[in-house]
Amino acid sequence: MAIPLMKGGNISLTKTDPSLKNIIVGLGWDVRETDGGTFDLDASILMVQADGKVRSDRDFIYYHQKDSACGAVHHTGDNRTGAGDGDDESIHVFLDKVPVEIHKLIVCVSIYDADKNKQNFGQVLNAFIRLVNKESLQEVTRYDLSENASMHTAMIFGEIYRYDGEWKFRAVGQGFQGGLAELVRMHGIDA
Repeated sequence: MAIPLMKGGNISLTKTDPSLKNIIVGLGWDVRETDGGTFDLDASILMVQADGKVRSDRDFIYYHQKDSACGAVHHTGDNRTGAGDGDDESIHVFLDKVPVEIHKLIVCVSIYDADKNKQNFGQVLNAFIRLVNKESLQEVTRYDLSENASMHTAMIFGEIYRYDGEWKFRAVGQGFQGGLAELVRMHGIDA
């Protein structure tokens, strides 16, 4: 039985599922009816050090750079419509391959061409992030984003992080008006 989280909530992944080594980070959403324009939401992970910055651009994993240099993170590909049930995009994380200097994996979702298409997260429904044990396929935790983010074009859904020798997960739900460019710039990438 997965542990549901509210915004700001966190759990110890290590204590909740001691066998957890390989995670499927599943992300999903539905789009409100609009004037017919299509939405393309994109999931990504920033691998950051204790100072909140990436070591290099190689620590930004997304649909154009599907694998981290260390082999710890693999993006499975871009879903351009969000149609259907279940996960719309997923990213695999191999906890035992995450370099020791990486403190946190920030899971982000952004709307492609949001400004051009006049789109924002206020037009997105039923957004969620869930962590699944890749071996057992059991859902460990889930966070359903419920607040209205009508001004935001990029969001941090959650963070997988190290704390006192454990892996933990925090439900974040923080939006950004400057889109993905602003979000990655805050973490040390020139966009």
